[in-house]
Amino acid sequence: MANDAALRTCLLWLAVVILGVGICTHSFKKMLVTYVLGLVGISCLLLPDWDYFNRDISRWPYPVTVEERTEAAFLYGSGFRRFTKSSLRVITYSLIYGYAIKKWWKYVCG
Repeated sequence: MANDAALRTCLLWLAVVILGVGICTHSFKKMLVTYVLGLVGISCLLLPDWDYFNRDISRWPYPVTVEERTEAAFLYGSGFRRFTKSSLRVITYSLIYGYAIKKWWKYVCG
């Protein structure tokens, strides 16, 4: 991950959400579930090597070359601009994360 600021910001917001869950529910178990699901969600979104996956699918079995890395850094930069290339990825993430957040909300509120 080229930019650690996004990771730090997400972890800080996760801590705020965990604290809010703990204050509202008085349940350590719900805080722990929120912590684990939050870390999994953050790591699935921020940690994958998008330069590797943004290549043509026929190039996936081969390592990323220096030229491909520099081209990806030049074209996409860092952050969420890298998502603009594949709208299918954004839709898939939205469905998966939406379902997970719905289940988490039912667990925390129920």
